[in-house]
Amino acid sequence: MRKSVRVLDSALITLCAIGAFVVSLPHPAYAADVTPPPLPADIQVPAGNKAFLEGHGFGTQNYICLPSGSGFAWTLFTPQATLLDDLDKQVTTHFFSPNPFEDGTVRAAWQHSRDTSTVWGQVIVPSSDPNFVARDSIPWLLVQKVGVQDGPTGGDTLTATTFIQRLNTHGGVAPSTDCTSSTQVGNKAFVPYTADYFFYKLANADAGN
Repeated sequence: MRKSVRVLDSALITLCAIGAFVVSLPHPAYAADVTPPPLPADIQVPAGNKAFLEGHGFGTQNYICLPSGSGFAWTLFTPQATLLDDLDKQVTTHFFSPNPFEDGTVRAAWQHSRDTSTVWGQVIVPSSDPNFVARDSIPWLLVQKVGVQDGPTGGDTLTATTFIQRLNTHGGVAPSTDCTSSTQVGNKAFVPYTADYFFYKLANADAGN
């Protein structure tokens, strides 16, 4: 009986060790699994780039009422969103920030939530094609990289980024009221939205690695 117990204990220890090894394995790279949905031709990423990261954004589009021409208008002063992966793990944060590579020009920025690498982007093309963009939703976008920065400890997940697409948007449109007079200047509106963001890099960026 004692021999049987020892054999059983040994088997359990072996199984636990195997289980621990499997759990400790790093998550596989998901680049091959990142597949953008169908999208308008005008916001297609140029050939030679491939999607390597996807994030599902949840947050607000933040507007302020300002003078505009002869009247007043809601003006976007920053998005504020968190991007999650398919397992609901935080991937990046998204906001406006001064781009140090353009003398502080304020651009859309994404910062990786683990290694704090950052990419700044400039909108190249917006699309409100009704065949793709939901009614009463902010446009889909093609954004080109205009600056990247490693994290303070050398993290570089986002520094290979060449383009970003904002797709599958819902909500986020500026209000249609409460910005019609000088007494309303300075009013702010934080409008909930969701969107999917796809990050691209050069298709041959991993060659030789």
